[in-house]
Amino acid sequence: MKYLSFIVCCLFFTGLSAQTTRDTVPPYKKNPLIPAFSILQTDSTVFTKDELPKYDYTAIIYFSPDCGHCQYTVAELIKKMDSLRNVFFVFVAFKSVPEIKEFYEHYDLARFPNIRMGRDTKYFIPSFYYITYTPFVAIYNRQGTLVKVYDPPNRPVMEVPELVALVNAK
Repeated sequence: MKYLSFIVCCLFFTGLSAQTTRDTVPPYKKNPLIPAFSILQTDSTVFTKDELPKYDYTAIIYFSPDCGHCQYTVAELIKKMDSLRNVFFVFVAFKSVPEIKEFYEHYDLARFPNIRMGRDTKYFIPSFYYITYTPFVAIYNRQGTLVKVYDPPNRPVMEVPELVALVNAK
């Protein structure tokens, strides 16, 4: 019995020390290229990285339709869309497609040819960027290389004038 208790204790403490820990460096910092995403759009079609049109910049925005900061960001982006014609926006959420569609229609985003919006059914984007807050924004250049990240824990809202200056700097 004494040996059995010893073995059980050893197994318990071995199990505690063998627990896997999450890598503290997000994958996007190890691989600065646009990730191979796939989103289910509001019209039930799938949009993938391979379908990205050639723009000077691509912005991947992880959002939630019920997030106040996200709503503010979209409203501000719409106001400056004439200055953002060289940016292709991919809005990604994990909420239901009807919720995403309501958001898409509320802001009349279909009028902008440089916007796609959909649901990340595989929860790939949040795990690639280690997203904990919304909106999270990653900006990539024409070559698909990461240029800038707006991460809410450090900065609650992407300032649209700053984005306009970034993508229009020559």
